[in-house]
Amino acid sequence: MRWARHVIRLGGKELLSLARDPVMLAILVYGFTAMIYVLATGMSLELRNASVAIVDEDRSLLSRRLADALVPPYFQPPVTIRADAIDRSMDAALYTFIVNIPPDFEADVAGGRAPVIQLNIDATAMSQAGIGAGYIRSIMLEETKQFVPGAREERDPPVRLVTRTLFNPNLVGSWFMGINGLTTVATILSVILTGAAVIREREHGTLEHLLVMPLRPAEIMLGKIAANSLVVFVATVLSTGFVIGGLLGAPFHGSSLLFLGGAALTIFAMTCVGVTLATLVRSMPQFGLLMMLVVIPMNVLSGGNTPLDSMPAMIRHIMFFSPTTHFVSIAHAILFRGAELAAVWTHFMAAALIAGAFFGIALVRFRSSVATAT
Repeated sequence: MRWARHVIRLGGKELLSLARDPVMLAILVYGFTAMIYVLATGMSLELRNASVAIVDEDRSLLSRRLADALVPPYFQPPVTIRADAIDRSMDAALYTFIVNIPPDFEADVAGGRAPVIQLNIDATAMSQAGIGAGYIRSIMLEETKQFVPGAREERDPPVRLVTRTLFNPNLVGSWFMGINGLTTVATILSVILTGAAVIREREHGTLEHLLVMPLRPAEIMLGKIAANSLVVFVATVLSTGFVIGGLLGAPFHGSSLLFLGGAALTIFAMTCVGVTLATLVRSMPQFGLLMMLVVIPMNVLSGGNTPLDSMPAMIRHIMFFSPTTHFVSIAHAILFRGAELAAVWTHFMAAALIAGAFFGIALVRFRSSVATAT
């Protein structure tokens, strides 16, 4: 068919143009390799190497035992400080946790009294503050029980809680952050590549060359979307296999073909978003500013770092129209939980509708920009 030949040739032109752009190629390679690895390993969701200080006002065997129980890899070796240095240390953010053991602590424990250990927490280290407080509390209680004779001879509690961790039993944060990094990079580069391709034609004056050819605006736009979608999709496939599955060692439980189908659909939708944004501006600086206002919320509020159920209802409804939200849901459901099509078909349908809607908007806006250029 004539339009198919036009789209293929225009797509080939876009691929050749990208191949001659070393900066964009470097961004692609870095984004889908080193950037994902750094995001996965540099941002930790679990407690690791937390800084802790001890104010030992008792200087007893039990207090030293409590200090020695705070060991790597959860905590750094505890640093002993004076009581009058607590406020100064917290203000300077020298330690995330400061444990204050009061005087006569061991004597009070041996006498059956209930002494109080003060735990000061720098809650600006938000991810470690909540988890670390629970760790320190458990460690202090366990060490105290072992120190006091007969403390372990307590009757069983009336209710016993059994915890089963599914899909990620070791709670490896790099697996989770790797997938989130992949969706983030795919969103950013899908929008950048397609939007830059449209604006580059306008700024270099080559759009007029295309207009004198027997081409329709839909063919020009579809060639750009198809070529850049293909580039991002191939990079996503390679990054999933070699970076997330290889370097990070994340296991994949679901159908690879189903995940790739969802990735292709959502990437197509995100490139349509890029063309739409490019038709709203006249230059690359304007496109960069607009992209920051759109792409950053798409990634931050996609449900990757914060569950959608924890967000206000209005934000949840708005983010339903973001393809990144459905990409995250599809990736988590298939790769982690091994979901089949019956569990994710609603996200596939939503991504297809979003892609169609943005493609229609982009086509109307692109025709309008073409008419203005002529």
